[in-house]
Amino acid sequence: MKHLFYLLMALCMCFSTSAEAQILKKISKKAEKAAEKAVLKKTDQKVTKETNKALDTLFNEKGQPVSTETNPSPSNEKSTTPAGTPDGKKVKPWSKYNFVPGDEIIFEDDLIREENGEFPSRWDLLKGSAENASLEGKPVILFEKNAIIAPLMKESKYLPDVFTIEFDAYFNDNYTSWQQYNLRFYPGPNGSAKIDGDILHPLQIRSNGANIQVIKGPNRENKTYNNFGAGRDEGLPGWKHVAISYNQRALKVFIDEDRILNIPNIELYPEMVSIEAYTHQDENQVRAIRNVRIAKGGKDLYDRVMKEGKFVTRGILFDTNQASLKPESMGVLNEIAKMMKEHPEMKFSIEGHTDSDGDNQYNLQLSEQRAQAVKEALAELGIDAARMQTKGLGETVPVSDNKSPEGKANNRRVEFVKL
Repeated sequence: MKHLFYLLMALCMCFSTSAEAQILKKISKKAEKAAEKAVLKKTDQKVTKETNKALDTLFNEKGQPVSTETNPSPSNEKSTTPAGTPDGKKVKPWSKYNFVPGDEIIFEDDLIREENGEFPSRWDLLKGSAENASLEGKPVILFEKNAIIAPLMKESKYLPDVFTIEFDAYFNDNYTSWQQYNLRFYPGPNGSAKIDGDILHPLQIRSNGANIQVIKGPNRENKTYNNFGAGRDEGLPGWKHVAISYNQRALKVFIDEDRILNIPNIELYPEMVSIEAYTHQDENQVRAIRNVRIAKGGKDLYDRVMKEGKFVTRGILFDTNQASLKPESMGVLNEIAKMMKEHPEMKFSIEGHTDSDGDNQYNLQLSEQRAQAVKEALAELGIDAARMQTKGLGETVPVSDNKSPEGKANNRRVEFVKL
């Protein structure tokens, strides 16, 4: 019996060891698969992020038209069929973006002629330290932690009742550092300001959302608006486009193609704007902005057409020296397509204009290609191409000087002239 007992014990131990080994092997396999999925997920997120940064490229590197029928670009479309599209049609990035910038640019800084290591010449320093730098081969303004800068303007109060602000902001890996950019619409570097009895706080922009707080009147009514988790935050480092519009009382905030805040009634008493960069950690964290643009005004497109016979937009943007549309152009393009669908009798001559940089003949050709790119983009949004003509005028019809950054930016435009 003893021998039988020891034999059974030995068999159980062998079985136990074998079973444990099998379990460990399964756990190891699961861990390996989980790690593989995590890597694939991160890779897919990175690819998706890069994909969503570009519209369908309507022109190749040489500036020649590329047919979207014979040379489709599936990498610029989502790979899954979204809800509400039973026909299986793919939705392009930024297809629901409806931000429309102001009519007249009052501040623009592309940092092109700045010297690395120096303080940006068109800005004022309110707190800390900031300097020009190069990131991913492009000029940026680099902040130290909690630094605050503001556009250097002739007037202390330059923001009108209706304005838009746009800039690109760099966000670090959210797994290692919490980060935000704070915008103040009142003077000074303080965390709040009291104006007409109200206490205003900065607009806080994070990679996945935004927050703003106003404490109203003597009763101290706390009005806090926040929306986090609404943005497309993959947790990966990179650039995001921030767009803000304010129309007397209505405030909208976009991060990339997503509208994060839509507040119909908030009093900001806007005077100026400053930008503060913050990260929870300090060492090896990047705090940077680029492509800052402030514009005033923003009339309804149809009203402008009826009053002036045309409308001018500076919100259709292109890559430098190319006719490929930037994704943030979709806000204006979507609004134009919506108007043309509501008024099918309307026909337009789409006229491209450039600043005076470069050769005149080159600018004429580039402006024609850009006008054609706009026409093709609107055709893809469902507008009959027969309702649109194109013309390139290059630098021949300036509406502003070609000396200041703002003058050049106002000359770079697309006009829709009613036929």
